[in-house]
Amino acid sequence: MTLFFQQVVSGVATGAIYASLALALVLIYRSTHIVNFAQGEMAMFSAFIAWQFTQWGWPVWGAIAITLVISFVGGCAIERVVIRPVEGKSVLAIVIVTLGLLLILNQAAGWIWDSIIKAFPSPFPTGSVDIGDVRISYYEIGVIAVVMVSVTALFLLFQKTKIGLAMRAAAANPESSRLVGIDVGRMLMLGWGLAAVLGAISGVMVAPELFLSPNMMVSVQIYAFAAATLGGFDSPVGAVVGGLVVGVAENLAGTYIGFIGSDLKIAVPLIIIFGVLMVKPTGLFGRPVVARV
Repeated sequence: MTLFFQQVVSGVATGAIYASLALALVLIYRSTHIVNFAQGEMAMFSAFIAWQFTQWGWPVWGAIAITLVISFVGGCAIERVVIRPVEGKSVLAIVIVTLGLLLILNQAAGWIWDSIIKAFPSPFPTGSVDIGDVRISYYEIGVIAVVMVSVTALFLLFQKTKIGLAMRAAAANPESSRLVGIDVGRMLMLGWGLAAVLGAISGVMVAPELFLSPNMMVSVQIYAFAAATLGGFDSPVGAVVGGLVVGVAENLAGTYIGFIGSDLKIAVPLIIIFGVLMVKPTGLFGRPVVARV
């Protein structure tokens, strides 16, 4: 049982990172009905920016803080310059634009910082604490805490502030929102900025474990897609729950299913995606779309 609980705890920490990126995907999808295939690369680029600040002598938390600000501005700029011109176009056109953004960010990171793997300094101290026979590292505790604080702050923003309520209204009914004086375009831009911040948190939290490289977020994005699919692409709560479930499922499958091991764990999110789409396409917390005929 000790091994089981150890894998569950590690899976929760990993799943928290997936939840952060999945929540970014859900934020964008709810506001614009766009699946942002470049979300992982945006997170990777943010992690490189944070690393660059540490190389310039900034403390790691200071580097992360300034990176979150830059990521917010960058997310807003991407919505305004790249996404807004294709809003309302065909789904294929939007998919191609986000895939193009993915390739641009990936190649730009390799061009600016090269493709050599780099060590990202951990923002948390080394060491661990023992709870019974289960050992929990300070890194795992820190990751869970940071993601949970981020999710709580986002919840309070949407539930307790006028800006958050305006963003929800703009996402739910743009036409009616315009009639009551809400600047829908600005709310959508803020949504992309917040999604970029959540993605940046995911990137800087996972970088110390995966090491820094232009391709480091490829597998993480697959897990995040599985989390969003499992929870429902229109449900922030579902994204968080889905991320935690995927993280735990990945660890348990790699430990207890012999033929999967550590090499085939990437199959776990793919199986989850296919299974959910076949059984409940809207996800566990998603709502079916009702349209008038």
